[in-house]
Amino acid sequence: MPSLFLSPSTQDFNSYVTTGNEKYWMNLLADELEPLLRSAGVTVTRNDPNLNAAAAIRASNEGENDFHLSLHSNASGVGNEGETRGIDLYHYPTSRMGKAMAELLVEELKKVYPLPDLVRALPTTAIGEVRRTAAPAVLAELGYHDNPEDAVWIEENLPAIAQAITRAVTRYFGIS
Repeated sequence: MPSLFLSPSTQDFNSYVTTGNEKYWMNLLADELEPLLRSAGVTVTRNDPNLNAAAAIRASNEGENDFHLSLHSNASGVGNEGETRGIDLYHYPTSRMGKAMAELLVEELKKVYPLPDLVRALPTTAIGEVRRTAAPAVLAELGYHDNPEDAVWIEENLPAIAQAITRAVTRYFGIS
């Protein structure tokens, strides 16, 4: 059975422009996602939502995980608050498997995000959950929590987002 380390955000200081925060919404998404993945035949280990990203990386690296998937929402840069939209799927530049998962996530999330041209895979060396995990990894920024349209989209589409991620993960593992 393939194994996935699921790491929803622990960042309760990232407030949504609507209600709640990044930790709240990404953990609700993980709650939707986890049973879908398990029923598809994926073993899921989840981070402790009361710890930080460094603890999630340690926990992931202590297990025998085939992939590390981190769930987040984004915020626009200073001066652009609330103006940016889109989904960014970050992978390590030299990770062939991380890039493959990011591209599958792009394909599946384009089917549910209202602006599919704004769904993209991006390489990065700056994000710890992509750079420091033993397993290949993707950090998914699933919209902008400071943008009202994206925040509402996330809140109203948790099941659809979870289904899209499940389709990508099962395709990645060759079990769909």
